[in-house]
Order: sequence, then C-alpha cells, then structure tokens
Amino acid sequence: MSEEIERLLRSIPGVDSLLKEEAVAGRVSSSGREVVVKALRKAAETVRQAIREGRLEGAGAEGMREALVDDALSRLDAATRPHYRRAINATGIILHTGLGRAVLSERAISRISEHLRGYSLLQVETASGARSKRDGRIEELLVELTGAEAATLVNNNAAATLLVLNSIGAGKEVIVSRGQLVEIGGAFRLPDVMAASGAEMVEVGTTNRTHPHDYENAITESTAAILRVHPSNYRIEGFASEVSLEVLVRIAHDRGVFVIDDVGAGALIDFSRFGFEKEPTLVESVAAGADIITASADKLIGASQGGVILGRRELIERVRKNPLWRAMRVGKLTLSAAEATLSLFLDERLAISEVPTLRMVMRDSGSIAREARRIARALKSAGVPGVVSTFKGSSQMGSGSLPGQDLPTRLVGIRPDGISVEELGELLRKAEPPVFTRISEGRVLVDPRTLLAGEDKLVISAIAAAMRPGAQK
Repeated sequence: MSEEIERLLRSIPGVDSLLKEEAVAGRVSSSGREVVVKALRKAAETVRQAIREGRLEGAGAEGMREALVDDALSRLDAATRPHYRRAINATGIILHTGLGRAVLSERAISRISEHLRGYSLLQVETASGARSKRDGRIEELLVELTGAEAATLVNNNAAATLLVLNSIGAGKEVIVSRGQLVEIGGAFRLPDVMAASGAEMVEVGTTNRTHPHDYENAITESTAAILRVHPSNYRIEGFASEVSLEVLVRIAHDRGVFVIDDVGAGALIDFSRFGFEKEPTLVESVAAGADIITASADKLIGASQGGVILGRRELIERVRKNPLWRAMRVGKLTLSAAEATLSLFLDERLAISEVPTLRMVMRDSGSIAREARRIARALKSAGVPGVVSTFKGSSQMGSGSLPGQDLPTRLVGIRPDGISVEELGELLRKAEPPVFTRISEGRVLVDPRTLLAGEDKLVISAIAAAMRPGAQK
C-alpha cells in the first residue's frame, strides 16, 4: 500500500466528528441517530474503497469530508424517502396498474384523513356496543346501488373469484366457456384459480364460439355452477359468439345449478350512454338473475383496490362463513375509501363529477387540447432544447377495462436535443415527484388527460430541469 493511500485512509474523519456537521446534526432529530450513523459508516466505507482503488489520489481533507457528508445525506434521503408516494401520470393510461390504478376522490381522501386519525368504528355497534359486520355499510350501499340481496368486499377481484369458486364449487364441477379462460396481468390464469379453489373445471364450446347446447350437454349431477367471465382485457372479433347471461341463467336454473358472473371491471353506470361500446354493469347482472357476481372495486368504480361480491343472501353468507373470507377481508382504510366512493354513486351526476376515473374518461377533447397547447408553449418559453409539438393521439382506460376503446386526446411531444428520449424518460422518472410519460417514434409524450389539477406545472418544471445543461451527469 502506497504512502499516499495510507495518508488518505488516515484522513477519513470519524463518525463522531461528522455528527457535529450542521447538515448531519439536523438529520439526527428527523431521521434518528442510528439511521444517520449507519449512513455515515456506509459512506465512509465507500470512500475507503475509492481510496484503495486509487480514485481519490490528491484529495484534500476538506474535500473528502464534504464528499463523505454528501454521500451520507444522499443515502439518508434514499433510506427515509417513502417508496409508496405520489407520482405524476402523464401517460394517458387512466387505470395505470404500476401507478396504483384508480385515483381516489377528494371525498375518499378526506374521509381517511379526517376520520381515521385515531381509533375508528370498524366492527362495533354504537347503540349496543356489540360486535358488528365490518363490511355492513359497504353491503348497504352495494345493495342499494345494484338491487342485490347481499354483498361483501374482499381484497381484489382475483380473491373474490377464488373465494366464490371455493365456497360454491369445491369438490364439484364448474362449467366455463373456452373463450373465457382468461389470463390477466401478473400471471393470473383462470384455470389455475379454478384448480386452487378445489372446483373441477369443465370447458365447453370452442375458443371463438360457444352455444346454449354446449352448456346444456355439460351439466351433470356433479355440476355446481356455470361461470361466466367477462373478457375485460381482450376481445374476440369476427366469427365469434357467446351465450348471453339471461340464457345462461335460464339453463342453469332449469337444471338447479348456480350462475357465477365475473363482471371484471365492475361498472355501476352504463358507459354506452357516453359513446363507449356496451360493457356489462353490476345492476344488469343482478337484474338478469345471476346468483353471485364478482368485480373489481378500483377500476370503473374508482375506489381503492378491492373485490366486490354480491348476489343472493344465502350464497353471500356461505362466502362469509368460508375461512378464506377472513384471510381475504379488507381493513379500515379500504372500507373507508369504498364507502366514500360508493356513496357518490347514489347521485350519478355527483359520481361523474367527483370520481377521478370517471372525470378523466368524460373529459372533453377541447379542454385536453387547450392544456396540451399551454404545456407546449411553456416548454418553448423555458427554452427546452429540441422540438416541442402537439398532435392528435389516444388515451387508454388500462387495467383491462374498456378494451380496444381508445379515447381521443391531444398529446405533447418532445423530441429532445443533446439527450435521448430514453434518457429524458429516465430523468423524469427520477424527478420528485416522479413523472411517468410514454415514448413513441423518437418523442417523449405527455398526455394531459391523466394530469390532475396543477400537475401540468410540475411536468413542465421536471422537463425543463431534466433538459438543463449538466442535468444528465
């Protein structure tokens, strides 16, 4: 080891000395002494390694001390910054799975913030003090909104499907069309869920066509139910047909078996009235006579992640008595968000104006175009190097909702100079708050449809900062 390396190693300041630095001392009170000490030790080890590798030759004591403190503070920022934090969705994908899907309404956020700061009413009656159903209020709302006899809520629609199949079909046959054997994100495959539930899957029909007689011929004494799965994340077009829910109900009830209807995105309102193609709603499924229905609570309803189960009272009670229900039940935060969101649907106009998912879907193209032009003008005024333009494009619902039904939008495109689009996209994701965009045809794309109030200014600032000379180092 050279004398220079030995000198540098001896000059590394001790932890006790560094704790007296003003910037470090301020972090002790906010982050805790042990956390700060650990960051300083890791920073010192990094400096030691750099010295041994000859990367700090000629470094002065003061410069080394400064670098060590900066490294420790960076480690503290990374260690103490919440991972689950705000992000800006400029992708135009309304239900972006990676970004938390549905944005909660202000009413839901307010409920959680104001009413759940301390203890809260979860599972107790105020009049008698006796234990109550934790999802009782959710059941009341879903019954009123859909006309079902009873309802419950679990942690997502995959759980709802598994729980219903296990409660009704374990050890028995459940019939499903081959055209509905879906696979969705995260390797969720219906055949695997069916096997895990203990039900025996009986496939009928073909991939593109299934007829009433396929179901009729498949029902045996061992059949528990017919399962209909709405293919919410894909569409079969052309020479294709499926049996309607009404016909399935007639076939099943004539033979004494149940109908399970997995509606998927779980719409409470008819989106076809707003120009979209027809999607099944929970209300229609109940009216058609489905015995038990499952759906997501966080897609077209717009609450936090959850799985809605509703239908006949005797079947819901069977679900509740299943030991898996307790394993899949939701906590007070999810229940509070669901209550606030479902309450908005008691007045449909209120839901459309206050539920962010619906507001983004219904947003008119004129307001999107005006915001796109404002963003483009601001970027040009900020001197962002490159070509900034606006042009027609498409937004998407995302998360398997309204498949194939793109929404017209106006995009802002940035073709940067001196930096690649991939580098710009990465810098925007590393901004605070992180900004997520799309990249296409050599441009970084910003879609105003999914920006919340005031986020346009944050996007502009993030892009300008990322394109500033030296920002890429």
